[in-house]
Amino acid sequence: MSEFDYEDLGLVAGLEIHQQLDTATKLFCECPTTLRDPEDAQRTFTRYLHPTRSELGEIDEAALEESRVEREFEYLAYDSTCLVEEDDEPPHRLDEEALAATLEIAQLLDMDVVDRAHVMRKVVIDGSNTSGFQRSTLLAHDGEIETSEGAVGVEDIMLEEESAQRVEEREGGVRYSLDRLGIPLVEIGTEPDISTPEQAREAAEQIGMLLRSTGKVKRGLGTIRQDVNVSIADGARVEMKGVQSLDDVDDLVREEVRRQVELVDVAADLQSRDASVGETRDVTDVFAETDSGVVRGALDAGGVVQAVPLYGFDGLVGRELQDDRRLGTEFSDHAKRHGAGGIFHTDELPAYGVTGEEVAALREAVGAGEEDAVAIVADDPDVAGGAIEAVAERAETAIEGVPEETRGANDDGTSRYLRPLPGAARMYPETDVPPVEPDPSEVETPELLTEKVERYRAEYGLDAGLAEQVAFGRRWPLFEEQVEAGVDATLAAQTLESTTTELRRDDVPVEELTDDHFRGVLGLAAEGDLAQEGVPELLAALAERPEREAAGLAEELGLGSAGEDEVREAVVEVVERNSDQVEAEGMGAFSALMGECMGALRGKADGDLVSEVLREEINRRA
Repeated sequence: MSEFDYEDLGLVAGLEIHQQLDTATKLFCECPTTLRDPEDAQRTFTRYLHPTRSELGEIDEAALEESRVEREFEYLAYDSTCLVEEDDEPPHRLDEEALAATLEIAQLLDMDVVDRAHVMRKVVIDGSNTSGFQRSTLLAHDGEIETSEGAVGVEDIMLEEESAQRVEEREGGVRYSLDRLGIPLVEIGTEPDISTPEQAREAAEQIGMLLRSTGKVKRGLGTIRQDVNVSIADGARVEMKGVQSLDDVDDLVREEVRRQVELVDVAADLQSRDASVGETRDVTDVFAETDSGVVRGALDAGGVVQAVPLYGFDGLVGRELQDDRRLGTEFSDHAKRHGAGGIFHTDELPAYGVTGEEVAALREAVGAGEEDAVAIVADDPDVAGGAIEAVAERAETAIEGVPEETRGANDDGTSRYLRPLPGAARMYPETDVPPVEPDPSEVETPELLTEKVERYRAEYGLDAGLAEQVAFGRRWPLFEEQVEAGVDATLAAQTLESTTTELRRDDVPVEELTDDHFRGVLGLAAEGDLAQEGVPELLAALAERPEREAAGLAEELGLGSAGEDEVREAVVEVVERNSDQVEAEGMGAFSALMGECMGALRGKADGDLVSEVLREEINRRA
């Protein structure tokens, strides 16, 4: 795909960064913030959710569309699940630890903190919250970050509760896990100051670095999500949700620009053809004898075939908007939101078992000519009716141009329709939680990770690469703690970063290693009870047997630190066993014998000591 002239297109983009905070308890209750395996759930319960009106009597359009599909939501509850999480008890006061962490983030973003913060309810009826809304609090506004392409304003920072984790999509409903529901989450929204895909990625990286600088955010897959708002001058604002990786941000912006450019061109073609959308019709009779597997299956199950004529659309429903996504795919997304499996349209037919004769009969049944297209849905009568109406509505907007909507990010940089953009009607005050008066003077401004890199180099003598690995890694608080406790800085850094990386490459389950495991191993090394060379073996053993403590397992494995006498005894044995090679090669045999010596000592001795003793013994016999 060729790069666009983004300035000429009038690209405007903004970010919404959602980051989980690493607090002991949830935002409105005292439950832990650790995730469980769904198999550990002890019970389940169900809910049906419906939209409510705001204080002004309005219903949010996105919530209204969500409610058109009747779904049952099942929730997995655990031994720690409380009544607040089940929405059977009012929320407790706002968590103070989460509030303090958010204020630190606000300081790093140079934001103005509000004098009084009120908790609001945001209507969400996709089942991701048992209450049917998400609690959210505005804490600061009017910040700024710098990028190489200029400043990007930060509009606001919200402290809110994380949604429940979607476990399984099932026919007629969704299963959620309640362990994630209520984890404190900050939402950072930028101004629409971003004008290129590269700047979008840089701004996201900068905000991510600031968040990690606090040391108070969760790390790992799913703990941070980026939403990207994109529009071009002739297009419309589109919100793309759920970008998991920073590496995907710039690609997603590029692909959305491409989609909007194509949609603008499609709209121009449709307008030049005086295109229109006809009335939806039942065309079940056309397919009474069909051999199409999809259509036949729907009819045999008591379903119907609904159609909508798209006058002037011929050839454009199959128009590619993004890789493997066409205008017809957009229509299909809307049909799927209403429960259908998808659509067929005449730009791709005859195919899928639908014959040319059936296509001709279909066109005749809805009054479509050669310049027209027809879309069909085969499904349960209620589903097919709602789905074909949704297709008709999306076709109407295709004539107008680019619709404002919320879309989901795909792994390949493309996106899919989710729902209309939410409006102000989804927000109203939370009356069960008292307001708070945040005091930014009670928190200190954290040191930036970039500043840590320079300090680690100057203060601890780490090389630039290792210093950056530690500072930007998830264990820098543990690194600083261990250095303060007397552990050699280079050993601590290499153990926490380089060694764990090497073990991971060897398929060692390093995710099982806790901070206490590292404390135990580094403590043994600092006291001289474990050679540095024994650190990887002990960590690998702890990862496989995480219930054990470092000292006991080291003793069981014989990984205690060997003294000079033990080292010399092992080296002498190796040299004598290879006496012919030593006499013939002298110091040329050093490398081979060094490896043999280290193997004989099994990590119980530092390499420098082994090397020194081996050189002495070789020189003595050479």
